Amino acid sequence: MLIINGIIISGDDNQPFRAGKAIRIQADKITEIGLQSALLEKYKEEEVLDAKGQYIMPGNICAHTHFYGVFSRGMAIPGAAPKDFPDILNKLWWPLDRSLDEDTTRLSAAVCLVDAIKHGTTTVFDHHASANAISGSLQTIGKVVEESGIRASLCYEVSDRDGEEKAQEGIEENRQFHEHVVQHQPANGRIRSLFGLHASFTVSEKTLRKAKEKAGEMGFHLHVAEHFVDEDDAKIKYGMPIVDRLKKEGILGDKTIIAHGVHIDAKEMTILAETGTWVSHQPRSNMNNAVGMADIESMLRLGAKVVLGNDGFSNAMWDEWRATYLSHKLWHRDPRWMNGADIKTIAMDNNARLASSHFDADIGYLREGAKADIIFVDYTPFTPFHSGNLPWHILFGFRDGMVTMTMVDGVVLMKDRKLMTMDEQAINLETQELVPALWERYQKQLSE
Repeated sequence: MLIINGIIISGDDNQPFRAGKAIRIQADKITEIGLQSALLEKYKEEEVLDAKGQYIMPGNICAHTHFYGVFSRGMAIPGAAPKDFPDILNKLWWPLDRSLDEDTTRLSAAVCLVDAIKHGTTTVFDHHASANAISGSLQTIGKVVEESGIRASLCYEVSDRDGEEKAQEGIEENRQFHEHVVQHQPANGRIRSLFGLHASFTVSEKTLRKAKEKAGEMGFHLHVAEHFVDEDDAKIKYGMPIVDRLKKEGILGDKTIIAHGVHIDAKEMTILAETGTWVSHQPRSNMNNAVGMADIESMLRLGAKVVLGNDGFSNAMWDEWRATYLSHKLWHRDPRWMNGADIKTIAMDNNARLASSHFDADIGYLREGAKADIIFVDYTPFTPFHSGNLPWHILFGFRDGMVTMTMVDGVVLMKDRKLMTMDEQAINLETQELVPALWERYQKQLSE
């Protein structure tokens, strides 16, 4: 296939903008980028995908999400509004995840992946929980991922909050799914696994050590210090901050993603930088839960690998860009905070590095040898547009409906805003049929 008639925003700082060029794709990779007229002459028999003057970009990447979060939309929490984040967990998220069964787990993935394709998000790192439907849940999600064409990393969040037996079942789910991925996914496959943990304050010393033993060389995906109760719990129970505890137990490293890191201290930031651990930022979620804002600018200065997720909000990742840009200015009451160039570093450069390392491929760039994960953006700039001001065009100009084509591994998942691999109407109809019963189970969970 040849992609023609577009302006390439490569994601590669060596050649950020490329006009008058065409992209050749063979199988799942970009094999050549060259003068359009020359490639059209050279490959006369190949399929042509016309960008029609749009911008051609790498697909967006989400470093931390929860597919099942889609079922909280419109859900009215009974009684008084939650007063803090622990109250939100007890009144919303934990009863909701205990209400999931196999079908609603499957549909949560389907709804989220439709959303991802429509918003040009081609790689996602999901963090799943379904305490009463643990066994096989990751394979259920994996089948939907396969059908969708999206690239995804999956894990199950192990926790002691529902008892030791459920914690052990979660450990086994992570282990078995990882073995399934190793046996059935090719080296260049679109599905990978991490070992999921909920958070330090719901994972006992015994469970954490069992998880580490079963994980072997796997990386971990967990929440860290989203609220100060998590940090306080580690200091009281273990006599040290969370990050120190995780380092002591061998959880940190360049294969591990920690989400949030809102309430960690300077030493903990240094440890994260020194261990090469990925730190995922989710400002829309942090604002919604009123937990505060992680000091990601200090983390960046220390060399920590900060990336961008959405924590179960929509897969409209440019909305997360804007939330990052605006929330930190308000949090510090200073418009000089959170430079757009830093957000580009986090959301494009670092997210690409995370995906590339995790999937063992060149992901998040449009260059020869990279995976063909590509989107078209129908954007008309009214001011000059170049590599120097790219972040501010994305922040103030790009909108989610501007994505018209989404491709992963050289396969077109959406063309001219029409989904090619997923039947959105059928997914919506089945979801609408099943979710009322899910909400009834949620109400029952609250009353128990």
